[in-house]
Amino acid sequence: MAKQQKNSKFMQPLKVSEALAVIVGKGPMPRTEVVKKLWVYIKKHGCQDTKNRRNIVPNEELAKVFGTKRAVNMFEMPKLIGKHLSA
Repeated sequence: MAKQQKNSKFMQPLKVSEALAVIVGKGPMPRTEVVKKLWVYIKKHGCQDTKNRRNIVPNEELAKVFGTKRAVNMFEMPKLIGKHLSA
């Protein structure tokens, strides 16, 4: 018999805020899925800085989620979307 793997907190489905749901769809979904869908949106809408691909230049919808219109480093993104996810 295979051991049943315990679901980690990392994979726990979370509620998605309305602002974030516009981009990634209605929740609940795990944080990993939210990040994956965010990257699909960012690439589809050309929100990556052309010179430094690590930077995301928010369009109107992303600015609502990130709380800023300035360029955001990809490593800042998880902290910024954390405000839009709840258990």
